[in-house]
Amino acid sequence: MERLDAFMARANAAYYATRDPFADFTTSPEITQVFGELLGLWAAVTWDLLGRPAPVLLVEAGPGRGTLMADALRAVGQVAPAFRAALTVHLIETSPRLRRLQAAALPGAIWHDGLASVPQGPLLVLANEFLDALPIRQFVRHGTTWAERFVADGRFVEAGGAAAPPGMDSARGGQGARGESAGGVGGPVVYEFCEQARAFATEVAARAIAHPGAVLMLDYGPEQSTLGDSLQAIADGRPADVLSPPGTADLTAHVDFESLAAIARAGGAAVHGPIPQGVFLAHLGLFQRTDRLARGQPPRRAGALIEAAQRLAEPNRMGRLFKAMAFCHPDCPTPPGFAA
Repeated sequence: MERLDAFMARANAAYYATRDPFADFTTSPEITQVFGELLGLWAAVTWDLLGRPAPVLLVEAGPGRGTLMADALRAVGQVAPAFRAALTVHLIETSPRLRRLQAAALPGAIWHDGLASVPQGPLLVLANEFLDALPIRQFVRHGTTWAERFVADGRFVEAGGAAAPPGMDSARGGQGARGESAGGVGGPVVYEFCEQARAFATEVAARAIAHPGAVLMLDYGPEQSTLGDSLQAIADGRPADVLSPPGTADLTAHVDFESLAAIARAGGAAVHGPIPQGVFLAHLGLFQRTDRLARGQPPRRAGALIEAAQRLAEPNRMGRLFKAMAFCHPDCPTPPGFAA
């Protein structure tokens, strides 16, 4: 019998080590170059707001093929050469196969298995679709007792019992506020808890406070904490059984933005968001930049650029489900994209 988070960690490690995830799903940087360009310029402006500390570490957590960072560096080199000269690139990635792809796109980058080995100093962290792949625990409530989900022989089993699972608080609706209906009338209620996401929020907020710094996270999930089972699997571009053999599907779950924001605030960081990704990208100039790129292009290419921007921003596509949130040094003014 294996705890769900251990199963999820093992499954995703095998998946990213042996398969091309981008054959199964497409992330925002792969949809349009404008996404990475805007995030690079976000980092450059935020660096300026932080007082232009130098040298500065530009860190990406979960860099995929390196597309986002490559687009970001190209834009920064053209628009913010002082920032480009001050930064060094650090990548948080554990997959040897993905590291090889990143090395081709980002010569000179420095790799880390986690944030702990990133050198101390001023830093700017970009984390796009990183938190959703971190392993979660699930707890199921029947009546007034919570049991934890485990995996055994390809099926879920429940074990143990407690009055409340770890991390449960009033913001989570422990007695039913926000999400009681997730289990159905009279049915079980599911609560999800991601220890690694909470640890990442704690550590990155502390780093942003200890030195002038900021972190920008874009991922999917509700703005407020809720109850319910959000674990999902993708294989061959289609939804799959979450208990598929490890390595055959990518497992993700909704990010609990509200709890992570509370952790960062408790540590002393300034928190901005979460806000819908579409609103954030529109504030950064997604459509203006896309229109400039589309000018003079053949109609099919111009139409593809506009369609890509709409895909990222429209509420019924990625614009509402995906959120943007930033943690910053408390003396940093509101970073780009988050002003009311």
